[in-house]
Amino acid sequence: MSVSGNRNSIKPGFLYTDEERRRRDETVWTLVQGVLAPVQFVVFLISLALIVVFLISGEMQGAAELSVVIKTLTLYAIMITGSIWEKEVFGCYLFARPFFWEDVFSMLVLALHTAYLAALFTEALTANQLMALALAAYATYVVNAGQFVWKLRLARLDQTARKTGLESGVRSAGVSNLQIAGGSQ
Repeated sequence: MSVSGNRNSIKPGFLYTDEERRRRDETVWTLVQGVLAPVQFVVFLISLALIVVFLISGEMQGAAELSVVIKTLTLYAIMITGSIWEKEVFGCYLFARPFFWEDVFSMLVLALHTAYLAALFTEALTANQLMALALAAYATYVVNAGQFVWKLRLARLDQTARKTGLESGVRSAGVSNLQIAGGSQ
């Protein structure tokens, strides 16, 4: 990473450039994401409970299936608005530098949820197989949500580091510049 005199370059240990941070703080899509993420999580918890009830008792199949459809629709909503957020903040709809790996994994989450919808509407799977697919989709969702929670923590560390002038603020969490930039080690 460059630490050149360019005001928009990212200093080592920082998650956003000054301009990206300004755009992030000014866009309404930041608030939209902040509202949709916990809503989606609550829908996930309710749906997960309904799936478990169905798998244990064989009851409430329709409610369990519908809950996964609703969870999938909330996922689509957060993916679409998240893409708009990335466009406004970073200039691209997906795979922006700081969120590259989160977006890559989001594609798997989206694919599994979409496969559930396809299987449900084509009746390609039995009810138990359908619920197994939903659980696989939910497992990937939990991992992906964890990625974003971690990134939120890094953003807070980034903000603290900027306020105190410490360029190693984010690194203090044990994260290297390559991980912050979306690269791998």
